[in-house]
Amino acid sequence: MMKAQINAIALTLVALLAAPALAATAPAAAKPDLAKGQAISTQVCAACHTADGSRGSPANPILAGQHPEYLQKQLQEFKSGKRNSPVMTGFAGTLSDDDIRNLAAFYASKSAKPGFAKNKGSIKLGEKIYRVGIAEKALPACAGCHSPNGAGIPAQYPRIGGQHGDYTEAQLVAFRGGARANSVQMTTIAAKMSDVEVKAVADYIAGLR
Repeated sequence: MMKAQINAIALTLVALLAAPALAATAPAAAKPDLAKGQAISTQVCAACHTADGSRGSPANPILAGQHPEYLQKQLQEFKSGKRNSPVMTGFAGTLSDDDIRNLAAFYASKSAKPGFAKNKGSIKLGEKIYRVGIAEKALPACAGCHSPNGAGIPAQYPRIGGQHGDYTEAQLVAFRGGARANSVQMTTIAAKMSDVEVKAVADYIAGLR
């Protein structure tokens, strides 16, 4: 009986010691295939986002240069229904996890073209909101998460600098009204903003570079 117990303990120790070695030799995840991502962009996404995700219609987001982690998150949430959009849910539903990874990497590999603000009268208000926030409303500065030039922080916050002002405004309104509910943080922030403030900061963001 004692011998059997010793053998069992020995086998357990061997298994525990071998586990890290097996983990270390596990194959790494395959690198994203940019060519496949480009093919999906051309065949599925180009009508709304252009073939390389650059400056298409102001109603649709610029995807070029966006962080791949953010793009993957949004596509997965469109696919699952966490982010509501009848159009995007339909498209994302046709994509596999590999498709999403390849597509996100393709757009991230492109350089976003610079944008510009349209309303000179609201530049100062937009800049104030973006850089320092509004203390009396406990509204934090956008730059705290999205960086001073709008580049964002990979895997945490999206690049917004140069984004279409119309699109940014629409998203802030959607967060504020509950139509977009996939970020508690942004819902809380947008709820504190007036229409004038939303328009001003969205337009200011469009010119960031």
